[in-house]
Formats: sequence, structure tokens, C-alpha cells
Amino acid sequence: MSEHYAALGLKSDATLSDIKKAFRQKASQFHPDRNSDPDAPARFREVQEAYDVLSDDDKRKAYDDNRRRNLLDDPAQTAREIWQGYFQQVLNRT
Repeated sequence: MSEHYAALGLKSDATLSDIKKAFRQKASQFHPDRNSDPDAPARFREVQEAYDVLSDDDKRKAYDDNRRRNLLDDPAQTAREIWQGYFQQVLNRT
């Protein structure tokens, strides 16, 4: 499961204004025309997908509900996925 809030660098209580601002910043940062990094197109698509979900009220509600359900169903697996995503981001920045 993709972590859309992390892709935009936001917490789950972010407002629509926060989401739009973060999207503009990240999209500009990872846009393939501006960023020659080989990972830029994939990161740009990830940011675009996150924005598409989080900016739509119905999609965001379904995403948040699914996130909560996953945390309750298998918290250990969820924690592993969160840590793997975090370390992947840390390693990509160095």
C-alpha cells in the first residue's frame, strides 16, 4: 500500500490547502523536465497519485479508512512497511 501522506511529506491531519501546497513543491522538485535524477519520473508519478487521492474527499476517506483497517489488522506488518519506506527515503537522499 502506498503511503500518500509520506509522499507529500504531510501528516494525516493535513488540510486541503496543505496538500495543494505540498503537491506543488514536490511536483516541481521531481518533475522530469527539471530533475535529471533517474528516479525523478517515478517520484513524480508517486506525488501525482498521492495528490489525486488526498485532494478528493471521497478517495481520501476511503484511503484513510483502509489505512486504519490495515493498522488494526496487522500492526507489525504495517510498522515494517512504514520503516522500510522511511529508510528507503533516507537512503535515496544521501
